[in-house]
Amino acid sequence: MSCLYEHVDRLRAIMNALRTNDSVSVAELAAEHGVSEMTIRRDLDELAQQGVVRRVRGGALSLLLRGEEPPFGVREREAVEAKHRIGAEAAALIADGEAVVLDGGTTALEVARALHDRRLTVLPLALQSVSLLASAPRVRLVLPGGEVRQGELNFMGPLTENSLKALRFDTAVIGCCGLSAEHGLTAHDLPEVAVKQAAIASARRVIVACDSGKFTRTAFGAVCPISRLDVVVTDSGIPGEERDALMAAGVTVREAG
Repeated sequence: MSCLYEHVDRLRAIMNALRTNDSVSVAELAAEHGVSEMTIRRDLDELAQQGVVRRVRGGALSLLLRGEEPPFGVREREAVEAKHRIGAEAAALIADGEAVVLDGGTTALEVARALHDRRLTVLPLALQSVSLLASAPRVRLVLPGGEVRQGELNFMGPLTENSLKALRFDTAVIGCCGLSAEHGLTAHDLPEVAVKQAAIASARRVIVACDSGKFTRTAFGAVCPISRLDVVVTDSGIPGEERDALMAAGVTVREAG
């Protein structure tokens, strides 16, 4: 298990380096992390498969765009334990028998995992959650129409939005790329913004599930102000001023421990 965590931490460190540098060197990374050059080459090959880098002789060139989020496969390895706890906490807020629209993203996938054995009607907005809930014995699974966003595997486009507008849900569980009192809920991908807005408009209650790292970021597209949210489920790393601002706006904040 420790080797897995070291691998994840190393990938995260390499990505951080790529955000500030256009390229990285195999030799320099191997020396910095105290591993073999072969290990670093495998790391870079993995990041290349996820679309983060382009491999070149002796290293790799960054393909990370400042206006876009990292790929799903990379985000899936970030704040793993926190997301697991957040998923369980958010799922505990949902009563059996509810109709739930479940957003895409890595934290929402943890919510889906926690809902697997519950008696619910669920419309997932990503194929990862569809696959996970397809075997759920008591979940009535409803699928939206629409295109599937490559890499993320989220449903998007007018067909998805119209599917959401035609339905009414008890709860929308929404993920985000950024969240703050000043800028509200934000996301990088503009078609995803429209789908989130449609999901929120179709639900009586809105639960945002996100790790505390999202409070340090503001993405390109504005989804909604914090006043539209009912509950935010996050971890104990949420900045105090953001917690206070959310609560002052009437939003319940739950820190998953």
